[in-house]
Amino acid sequence: MSNEIEYEVSERIAQLRINRPKAMNSIHPGLMAELSEAIRRADDDPDVHVLVLSGNGPNFGAGYDLKFDWGRHYPEGGAMGARRMLTDCVEFELTPWDCSKPVIAMVRGYCLAGSCELAMMCCVTFASETAKFGEPEIRFSSAPPALIMPWLVGLKKARELLYTGDLIDAEEAARIGMVNRVFPDEQLEAETLRYARRAAAISLEGLKTTKASINRGAEIAGLREALRYGVESGAILDGTETETSRKFDEVRERDGLGAAIRWRESQFD
Repeated sequence: MSNEIEYEVSERIAQLRINRPKAMNSIHPGLMAELSEAIRRADDDPDVHVLVLSGNGPNFGAGYDLKFDWGRHYPEGGAMGARRMLTDCVEFELTPWDCSKPVIAMVRGYCLAGSCELAMMCCVTFASETAKFGEPEIRFSSAPPALIMPWLVGLKKARELLYTGDLIDAEEAARIGMVNRVFPDEQLEAETLRYARRAAAISLEGLKTTKASINRGAEIAGLREALRYGVESGAILDGTETETSRKFDEVRERDGLGAAIRWRESQFD
């Protein structure tokens, strides 16, 4: 395990922490592979009943790392390169869902884009009162890899958020069903672990069969097929040059990524 993923087991609980605080715990292909491996390791460990996923530092995660050279990793480019990238991202984000044991997300600070999807894929999500959630990809003419949000918050609210990329606070996230509970920042870890210990006291057979039944019901209703369709339509968007994406790239090349993000965000004040 690299120093980008911390892993420890105690009291039947595996704690997995993304450790890129200086990069707001943003995600790149190496981290995707390592976190997936860590989740599978906990899933295979008979001494682990429950997993807790969090991020070191003030934020859970800012999504996929925009400073990473994704074009080098997916050199074919265009819609087909985007399709392969989105397929890999969805497979990664489904890792908590596919884990046979309960996975609890512990969220503080920003939880955006792919990181937000990762948290939503967990069985239970607890958040600090200062946490912020959102899927801002559409503002940059990009698509969320895994459109899980409508399955959690309903079509109307998902459309409201996904059409603008607006962020919501933790209380609103709890109100609409994206988050289970909200705690003061200083109590988040203690309360999350308190719940994790209660769940870990349940038999492994009980936890696994209950999770499998819940997941299978959603999959029978079409969840996986919906996510696959999202990859196909998202690849078209990611492979299409729009006026926004063209201008964003111009500002980024001239003034840097931070300036490009500020330019785009200034239009939504």
